[in-house]
Amino acid sequence: MNEVNVQTRLDEVNQKLDLLLHYVDQQRLRSEMMEDLVSDISIIGKDIYHSAVVELENHQIEIDPEQVRLLILKLLGNINNFSKLLGMFESVSDLMKDLQPIVNEVLIDTTHKFHELEQKGYFEFLREMGNIADNIVTHFTVDDVRLLADNIVNILETVKNLTQPEMLRTMNNAVTVFQGIDFEDIPEYSMFQVMRELRKPQMKKGMGFMITFLKNMAAAGANNQTKN
Repeated sequence: MNEVNVQTRLDEVNQKLDLLLHYVDQQRLRSEMMEDLVSDISIIGKDIYHSAVVELENHQIEIDPEQVRLLILKLLGNINNFSKLLGMFESVSDLMKDLQPIVNEVLIDTTHKFHELEQKGYFEFLREMGNIADNIVTHFTVDDVRLLADNIVNILETVKNLTQPEMLRTMNNAVTVFQGIDFEDIPEYSMFQVMRELRKPQMKKGMGFMITFLKNMAAAGANNQTKN
C-alpha cells in the first residue's frame, strides 16, 4: 500500500511539473511575442519619427520643445474636458440612433405626400405659375410695378367693391344678357320705333339708370379732383 501511495504521489507531482513547465513555456512564448512586438513598434516609431523630421525639414517647420511640452501639459490638464466631449458625442450618437426610426418615418411620409401632390397636379400648377411670373416680368417694367405698388390700395378697394354680392349679380346678369344676344339677327329700328320703345316703362327705367349713373360718376370725379 505504501508503494502504491508513493507512486500515486509521484504521478501527481509529475503532472504538476508538466503543468508548470507548460505554463513556463507559454510565458516564455508570450515574452518573446511581447519582445518582438516592442521591437516592431520601436522600428515603426523610429521610422515615423524620422519621416516626421524629414517632412518638417522639407516644409521648413521648426518645433519648439518647450511649446510641445506646454501643449502636452494642456492636453493632460483637459483630459476631463475631452472625456466630457466624448460623452457628448456618445449621447448625440445614441440620440441619432433613437431618432433614426422617426426620421425614416418622416421621410417616408414626406415622400408619399409629395407623390400625392404630384398626382393631384400641384407641381404642374406651380410650374405654370412660374410661366405666369415670367410673362409678367417680360411684359411689365419696373416703373409699372412701382405704379402698381403706389395704387395697390385703390386696386384692392375696387376689387373689394366688385366682389360684393349685388355687384356680382349685376355683372352676371349683364353677361347672361350679352351672351343671349344673337348678333347675326339684330333687328333694325326706325326712328318711329325707337321713339315708341323709349316710351316703354323698361326703357324709361334704363334711361333713368344711365343718367343717374353718369351724374354720380361726374360727381365722384369732381370730388376726386377737389381732394387732389
